[in-house]
Amino acid sequence: MRPIAFLVSTCLLLAGCSRDQPKAPERGAATERESAPPAARKPDPRPAVVAFGDSLSAGFGADPGKSYPDFLQKEIDRRGYRYHVINAGISGDTTTDGLERVGTVTALKPSIVIVEFGGNDGLRGLPVGTTLANLEQIIVALQKAGAKVVLAGMTLPPNYGPDYIRSFEAVYRDLARKYRLPLIPFLLRGVGGHVDLMQRDGIHPTGEGNRIVAQNVMQTLEPLLRKSAAASVGRSSHPAPRVLTPTSARRGEIRKVRVRSCRRLGHRDRSDTDGRAS
Repeated sequence: MRPIAFLVSTCLLLAGCSRDQPKAPERGAATERESAPPAARKPDPRPAVVAFGDSLSAGFGADPGKSYPDFLQKEIDRRGYRYHVINAGISGDTTTDGLERVGTVTALKPSIVIVEFGGNDGLRGLPVGTTLANLEQIIVALQKAGAKVVLAGMTLPPNYGPDYIRSFEAVYRDLARKYRLPLIPFLLRGVGGHVDLMQRDGIHPTGEGNRIVAQNVMQTLEPLLRKSAAASVGRSSHPAPRVLTPTSARRGEIRKVRVRSCRRLGHRDRSDTDGRAS
């Protein structure tokens, strides 16, 4: 038997709420953002960075505007890049579910896709071979569509056994090596196991935890961002990350979120192309 208390104490270290949990839009994800009037939904000309995953991407349980893709958009803006982040996370998704809806992501013609799946596979003890095969097909489909892929690695609690954990973690390393992908070794680094950064379920980060997750992602993502896409310094309006809801994601529809003004910090010389933070 796997006591709940033990799983929580070890943090579950990863990914997502089970598909048994309600698939309704999470707080801070879709409900309020979909209230933007249709007339305000104009195409965003900036290259898209898609956060494609489960509840860790969706921002399950976090307050509005505090998912990791929300913080990632702010960090991209702060560092002077012109990209827009689309939140394509759906709580409870396994790699099988991700594979089923990869077409809705390729339809966005993204520049970069952050693939964050597998946590729910591992928590259910699904065969590692299935997880690997599904992730590989997702990666191939995205690369064929012309997107650069960043792979987010996961791990499991100790009570899943050293052999299963070792083979599970190797999936991400092996795929990153085979397809030459930038790898985030562990998405929740610095967050998992910290009670002040995790929600009561011990699975999902708080808003502040998601801020740190976004920093983890940015470390791996930034070398892929082009300074030629940097914005001019000054005040401008940018949409917050768009969200694919459980309904719209299945239909391949995108709903644009509230438009907020944000100020870029610091000045970047246009000749600075090394992709480092200011």
